[in-house]
Amino acid sequence: MDINKEKVLVTGADGFIGSHLVEALLKEGYAVRALSQYNSFNNWGWLEDIENPKLEVVTGDVRDPNLCRHIAEGCDTIYHLAALIAIPYSYVAPDSYVDTNIKGTLNICQAARDCGVKRLVVTSTSEVYGTAKYVPIDEKHPKQPQSPYSATKIGADAIALSFHNAFDLPVVIARPFNTYGPRQSARAIIPTIITQIAAGEREIKVGDLTPTRDFNFVKDTAAGFIALGTAEGVEGKEINIATGTEVSMKETLETIARIMGEDVRYVVDPARLRPAGSEVFRLCGDSSLITSLTDWRPRYDLEAGLRETVKWFTQKENLAKYKSGIYNV
Repeated sequence: MDINKEKVLVTGADGFIGSHLVEALLKEGYAVRALSQYNSFNNWGWLEDIENPKLEVVTGDVRDPNLCRHIAEGCDTIYHLAALIAIPYSYVAPDSYVDTNIKGTLNICQAARDCGVKRLVVTSTSEVYGTAKYVPIDEKHPKQPQSPYSATKIGADAIALSFHNAFDLPVVIARPFNTYGPRQSARAIIPTIITQIAAGEREIKVGDLTPTRDFNFVKDTAAGFIALGTAEGVEGKEINIATGTEVSMKETLETIARIMGEDVRYVVDPARLRPAGSEVFRLCGDSSLITSLTDWRPRYDLEAGLRETVKWFTQKENLAKYKSGIYNV
């Protein structure tokens, strides 16, 4: 496959993971059509600082089926990342999650089918598994919708797989575990700790620090997407992107504080706690399927990834983009 002749579409390209994926694809020589959510400010999110002649930025919304069909035209592969992802906000506005995550995925599947794409990579999440019934969590683990967000992602995955089974659409479900790194929303645990410490706070506001997570550095996640976009024999499968390691939120905070050379204490902010039945207490992924089907392996351990993340967030121009004193659901 001559990737210099390939054109790919990335939805949700203006977001955290999407912008890193765009950069990785451009670096490998792909021509990228990047969908940024339409807004009247003509702001392209994290794509604003990416300049490359092979990058075409379009604005729109995956909730519009005609727009989806239009932007899929002429593309060989689609990486579908557009979604509402904030779990706390899904408690407040679940209808929005159904519209964007389920109906948006339906629109992309229909567009991919109509336009004859060679591969559709649909983004899932480890949240679909809920609290682990066993670890490491493989792709056969039961789905447990413990938040409206995770419920809509389960629905979106099912829609995509139905198009594979019913219409032979060449779709693969990419299921990254907890991704972190530069540009992540301060709502997430790692950025919220870093930005509070960098802003001079010594009493760090957090939610429950007992849950464990399997943290993927964003560059590894992007590489996993590309591997699933090009590998043979992955169609119709749900595939984890995971490190197979788990660390508690408390250990994560202590590691960040050590890297930043600061002595801090934490306080639990009730606004950051999930409802009791919604918290996912343990996540640790099994990556044996992706490593058996592709050459993907995680390149960053948590220490290395956190150091690169801290370095980015503590640059003055980057930290200025965040409101560390405000918890945005």
